[in-house]
Amino acid sequence: MKPFFTFAHFIDAVNNFFAMIAKWSVILCVFISALNAIVRYTFSYSSNAWIEIQWYLFTACVMLGAAQVFRVNEHVRVDVIYGTLSSTKRIWIDIFGLVLFLLPAMAIFAYLSWPMFWGMYLSGEMSSNTGGLIRWPVVLMLPLGFTLVWLQGWSELIKRIGWLLGQYEMDLTYERPLQ
Repeated sequence: MKPFFTFAHFIDAVNNFFAMIAKWSVILCVFISALNAIVRYTFSYSSNAWIEIQWYLFTACVMLGAAQVFRVNEHVRVDVIYGTLSSTKRIWIDIFGLVLFLLPAMAIFAYLSWPMFWGMYLSGEMSSNTGGLIRWPVVLMLPLGFTLVWLQGWSELIKRIGWLLGQYEMDLTYERPLQ
């Protein structure tokens, strides 16, 4: 199992890197949004490029940060029953969800979003807004984000199987979300 754990920790490190980019994209998005508002109301000047870059950065935040949210166990789950079960049963539910839902869905989404990105990249498609930006960088976030979540799914699957085999320690503390 050791090579699998090495692979899982490599995936975690890759997603930590992209999570750092996601965190900085939030800060940059807020800064650009504030600066755009100040310039628009002070000098009556704005550009569609400034508005578009904000949603490009927000897209990067969501798509590059999703795998990290999953990795640190802060993702949304339906916990009607989950919180009342033993750790072993929760691990089995996680494995079931990973194998039957998350891994196939992320693979399909990445596969289906790649041609859209590639087509925009090859054509150099631009925003239809005056002064708009090229579209492929934001569309790249789709296959990249889905692939990162897919990889993180494999990492989580490896860790859970390792825990079941008694070869990997996990913090299985479950805190019910505040409602």
